[in-house]
Amino acid sequence: MSLVNERDVEWTETEHGETHFLRKSLSAAASGDADPGLGCSLYELPPGGKSWPYHFHAANAEALFVRSGTGTLRLGEERLPLAAGDYVPLPASEEGAHRVENDGEESLSYLLVSTMVEPDVTVYPDSGKIGVYAGSPPGGRGERAVSGYFRTADAVSYWEGE
Repeated sequence: MSLVNERDVEWTETEHGETHFLRKSLSAAASGDADPGLGCSLYELPPGGKSWPYHFHAANAEALFVRSGTGTLRLGEERLPLAAGDYVPLPASEEGAHRVENDGEESLSYLLVSTMVEPDVTVYPDSGKIGVYAGSPPGGRGERAVSGYFRTADAVSYWEGE
């Protein structure tokens, strides 16, 4: 484990459709190969950018802290305005379903902290799919024994094929 300054961590960019953000994985930079049990990433959304698709975790709680800029947090059926200094806990349940959007004219910068529990399942209500992770949690860098994304509509009974 070591001290890391955000200036020393490279941005990675994700852009797919309406999803567009920059990310610095601060916990990965500070922990090296060690598992810190806690994840922390710095995100920057350009004007019009949106975070990861609307989702919630079954095992991992998250918390969001806005550093600068303004935007909107889709939290369940609500749309909450975000501004510098706002803090939002996101429980590991359907109540924590979220997506961050930058509908302002400046970049939106926020920290996202998460537990790093595995196995985990992420649920994507808008697209009707789930993500499954075992061996390394979402955002983890370890090798996964099981991972994948599946449409919930394709579910079969327990005894199917047995």
